[in-house]
Amino acid sequence: MRHYSKVGLLLGTALAVQACTTNPYTGERQASKAAVGAAIGAAAGALGGAIVGGSNKRKSVLIGAGIGALVGGGVGFYMDQQEAKLREKLVGTGVQVVRDGDNIILNMPGNVTFDSDRTQVKPEFHDVLESVAIVLDEYEKTYVDVLGHTDSIGDSGYNMGLSERRAEAVANVLVSEGVQQERLIVRGFGESYPIASNETASGRALNRRVEIALSPLVE
Repeated sequence: MRHYSKVGLLLGTALAVQACTTNPYTGERQASKAAVGAAIGAAAGALGGAIVGGSNKRKSVLIGAGIGALVGGGVGFYMDQQEAKLREKLVGTGVQVVRDGDNIILNMPGNVTFDSDRTQVKPEFHDVLESVAIVLDEYEKTYVDVLGHTDSIGDSGYNMGLSERRAEAVANVLVSEGVQQERLIVRGFGESYPIASNETASGRALNRRVEIALSPLVE
């Protein structure tokens, strides 16, 4: 696996740890929504090429599959429209939509998407992924990277495998709902890219997630 810059990772972790609120019911310190959004963006930056999908080979595959590329000033508008549709579809689902430049990250917490220590997508979450797939089909000029993450509890090798299997499960649902397989890359990162502190239960819950990272296919 390629190595990525640690700067964004450290920034993301610091943001999630420093900008906290106190849960009035448990008394536990937890990351605020704004901090989590900033941390996701910073962690995405740390992932570098994992989220910016446009290698020449990958671009050639998509263009060969009949997907046209975006040009110049139309890129931002295209991603704006896609973001708006996703926000509309995902209200109240527990999925967080984060914009990072021309990239869009859909953050799906593990407890929303999977039962504990399981890799099968919850039946009730299939409808959510179906809604995501509808938007992805409409806005096909984007790379789709499905990224799995865990907290740091347990064996790191096991966590890596769990993150990969969960990302694969999400990707399989998207493909079954009509998203072109050529657009997808699936990666598991285990516990390597936290967006919150692993020292608290609330932080660990934030770190257990699958992200769908969307980036524009440009000429």
